[in-house]
Amino acid sequence: MFEVFSRSYYLGRLYVTPTDGEHALMHSEQHERINEEVYATGDGLERLDTPLVMKFESRHFPVHGAADVPTNTLALPQSMLEGTDVRNPPSLREVFLARRERAQQLLELAGGRLASVDGNPIDDLRNAGT
Repeated sequence: MFEVFSRSYYLGRLYVTPTDGEHALMHSEQHERINEEVYATGDGLERLDTPLVMKFESRHFPVHGAADVPTNTLALPQSMLEGTDVRNPPSLREVFLARRERAQQLLELAGGRLASVDGNPIDDLRNAGT
């Protein structure tokens, strides 16, 4: 689903579609599998439900798992789709997945919050599980 793109990101193609929720979502089993492959260190027990950090167009955001999202789909809140060139969703699009080190760096730079390029906060990862 994702392949190495650079030292900081993996590149994948997912169907991007709107959701009525407040968070970006993907199928829970895929979310867990990607979390294990990309973010887990292999040291002891690790949570596999922590948000993934993705980038679509110019925005970084956390992605949560949800059983009702179709596989190979990234469901974004309508507000995040405004200003993008997604037309007639679902639309197959390139999506970047931050590697573990890049995700940590983004969180540190943002003080625990991920922001879009214009500096507006998108989501707080410290409260992502709530």
